[in-house]
Amino acid sequence: MALAQLLFAAVGLLTAAGQLVDLLVPAAKHDALLTAAKAMPQLTLSEEELQWVHVLSEGWASPLEGFMTEDQYLQSLHYEHVLVNGEFVPMPVPIVKACTAKEKDAIKGVPAIALVDSAGAIVATMENPEVFEHRQEERAGRTFGLTHPEHPYVNLIMQSGPWLVGGKLQVLKKIMYNDGLDSFRLSPVQLAAKFKELGADAVFAFQLRNPVHNGHALLMQDTATKLKEKGFKKPVLWLSPLGGWTKDDDVPLKTRMLQHEAIIKNKVFGDTPVVLAIFPSPMLYAGPREVQWHAYARLLGGATHYVVGRDPAGMKHPSTNEDIYHMWHGQKMLQAAPGLRKIELLPFTFATYDKKAQKMAFFDPKRKDDFVSISGSKMRQLARDGETPPVGFMDPEGWEILVKYYQSLDSGKTEL
Repeated sequence: MALAQLLFAAVGLLTAAGQLVDLLVPAAKHDALLTAAKAMPQLTLSEEELQWVHVLSEGWASPLEGFMTEDQYLQSLHYEHVLVNGEFVPMPVPIVKACTAKEKDAIKGVPAIALVDSAGAIVATMENPEVFEHRQEERAGRTFGLTHPEHPYVNLIMQSGPWLVGGKLQVLKKIMYNDGLDSFRLSPVQLAAKFKELGADAVFAFQLRNPVHNGHALLMQDTATKLKEKGFKKPVLWLSPLGGWTKDDDVPLKTRMLQHEAIIKNKVFGDTPVVLAIFPSPMLYAGPREVQWHAYARLLGGATHYVVGRDPAGMKHPSTNEDIYHMWHGQKMLQAAPGLRKIELLPFTFATYDKKAQKMAFFDPKRKDDFVSISGSKMRQLARDGETPPVGFMDPEGWEILVKYYQSLDSGKTEL
C-alpha cells in the first residue's frame, strides 16, 4: 500500500475501495456523462469554486465527495469536523458552492446539475443537489472571527449568492490551468508515488504563500537534522506552496514558483531532497482554523510531519493593521487538534537576521540587539527600489526574481 494510503488508513478514513476519494470519472464513462450533462441545468463556478472542485476531485478533502450538504456545512461551521461513519473528521473550513435565488428556482427538484467554468465548459456534475440558506454573515463570523467587508475572503462570501447547493460530484477531467505550472500540481496519489520513488521514510511538509528567505531555509535544514537524529534515514521536504486564490497584494503563484525553483537549484535547503508541489486550495486567511485545514490536507497528501510557524494563515486587520490572530495560536491549535494525531507537528522557533553573523539565525535573547526583523513590507520596498537586502537574507537569484516582479508592477508590465 502506498504511503498516502497507509496514512489514510491510519486515521480510519478509507473508503470501501480502500483509496483516497477520487471524483474523476473513469475514461470509459466520460463521453456518456458529458452527453447527459449537456441536457442538465447549469451553474457557473467562480474561480475560487473551481479550485475547490480541484481540491475535492483529487481527495485533498477526503472523505468529502462533493460540495458540502447542509448537515456537513453546519458540522464544519460549528464543530470544525464532519461526521463520517460515527467518527468526527477534521474539516474546519466550509467547502461550498453558492447560487442566486434565480438559480435556486431553476434547479429545484432536478436529479442532477452540471457545473461549468467561466468559459461555459462543463467541469462536473452534481447528483441530487441540496439547496439551503447561505447566511453569509454567520459563516464569516464563525469562520474568521470577524465580518469586516474588507477582509478579502469575507468579501468573497458577502458577494456570493444567498443560497448554497451541495451534493456528490463527478468530475469530467483533471482540472488544468494551462499556466505553465500544471506539472507541479501533483495529486495525493502522484505525491505518494514520488515520495516512494525517493525512498522517503519521513515527509515533512512546509505550507507557504510567500517567497522563501534564508530563515525558512534554516528552519528546513534544522528540521531535517532533527528527523535524522530521531532515526529517519531519508527525510524528504515537501515544499508545498498554496496555489489557489490569494489576496491581491500577495506575490502571485508564478513568481513564487520561479523563486522556489531558483532556491532549490541553488541548494538553500542543503542536501535534503525537495519535492516542490502546489497545493490547489484557495487561501482563506482564517488563522488557526485554516491552519488545521492545511495540516489535514497535507496528511492526506502523504506528509508524516508538518512544519508550522508563526501566524501561517493570518493577515493584518483591514482597519487597525494589527494581526487578526495571535501569532502562535495556529501552532497551539494544531498541537491540541483531536483529529490530527496521526501527523507529527514540528513547531519552529523564530528565525531572524543576525547583523553580527550576517545571516538568518535563530533568535538569541541574550544578544537581542544583534538581531533585526526584516518585515514583509520592508522586503517588498527593497525589491521595488531594486536594492540588495542584507547579505545572507535571501538567495541572490531568488531575490532578483522578486525585484523583477515588483519593478514590473511599478512599470505597469507584470512580466512574471
